[in-house]
Amino acid sequence: MIEQQTTQGILDVQKWDSIFEESQAAYQNASPYPHAQFENFLEEWAAQKARNAFPKVKDAGWIHYVHVNEKKHGLNKMDLIPGFLQEVIKALNSDAFVRSLSKLTGIPGLKADPSLEGGGLHQSQRGGYLNIHADFTVHPHKRNWRRRVNVLVYLNEGWLAQYKGDLELWSRDMKQCEQKISPVFNRCVVFNTDEDSFHGLPEAIQCPEDMTRKSIALYYFTEEDSVPRKRATNYRARPGDGIKSLFIYLDKQLIAIYNTMKGWLGINDDFVSKVLNFFSRRKK
Repeated sequence: MIEQQTTQGILDVQKWDSIFEESQAAYQNASPYPHAQFENFLEEWAAQKARNAFPKVKDAGWIHYVHVNEKKHGLNKMDLIPGFLQEVIKALNSDAFVRSLSKLTGIPGLKADPSLEGGGLHQSQRGGYLNIHADFTVHPHKRNWRRRVNVLVYLNEGWLAQYKGDLELWSRDMKQCEQKISPVFNRCVVFNTDEDSFHGLPEAIQCPEDMTRKSIALYYFTEEDSVPRKRATNYRARPGDGIKSLFIYLDKQLIAIYNTMKGWLGINDDFVSKVLNFFSRRKK
C-alpha cells in the first residue's frame, strides 16, 4: 500500500544510472538537439503519491505567469511545496542523480539548483500555454552559473491526445516542429537547454475544467570560470503566427528588462506575479 511506503526508494537511481549510460549516444545525437524521454520514471507508488500530493492552483505560494507568451502557474518555494513532493525534488537534486545526468548528457560538473529558480512545480489549467522559446542562459542570482539541462516529470494520469499540451521541440532555425512529446503520467523528459534549443507548448490546453497539466520541472547548471553570455528567455514566433509575432516580440523585450531588474534588485518571480495579478484585477 502507498501509505505504508516511506520516502526511501522514490527513484531507483542505480537503475537510471545504468539506463542513462546505455542511452548516452542516442541522447547526445538526438534531433533537433540532445534529448530523451523515459517512461515509468519514479517508482510507481511514488508517482501516485506525488500526483495525489500536487497542490491546487488556488493554494498558497503559486506564481501566476499570465502574459502574452505564457499562461501557467509555478511553485518554487520549498517550504510551501507539500512534504512528499519536496522529497521527490530532493531525490532529483541528489548528488547521485546529478552525476547520472552528467553521464547521460556528456556535460561534466552539473549542479542542481536548490533555489528552484523558474522551476519546482508547474501547472496549467484549460486554456494554458507556453509559447516556443529558448530558456534563460544564466542563473539570475549566480552570475557564473550557466543553464545546461532541463528535467521534466509529468504527473497527468489519464491524459488524452485531444487535451493537447504536448511539449514541442523545434528545429534550431525555428522552421519546423521536429518532436512532440505528450505529458503522460510518470514520463520524464530530459533535454539540453542552449541558446537555440527552442521548445514549448504553444497550443492552448483543452483538458476538462476539473483537470490540470502537472509537472515537476528542475534545471541544472554548470559553474563557469568566466561569466557566460546572459540572455533572458527568448520567445520566438512560429511560421504562420502572423500579427501575433509582433506581440510575442514586444512581450519578450519586457521579459528581458524584468530579468535584468531581477538580477540587479535581487527580486524573485513572486514580484512579477503580484504585479500581473494587480493589473488583472484592475481590468475586471
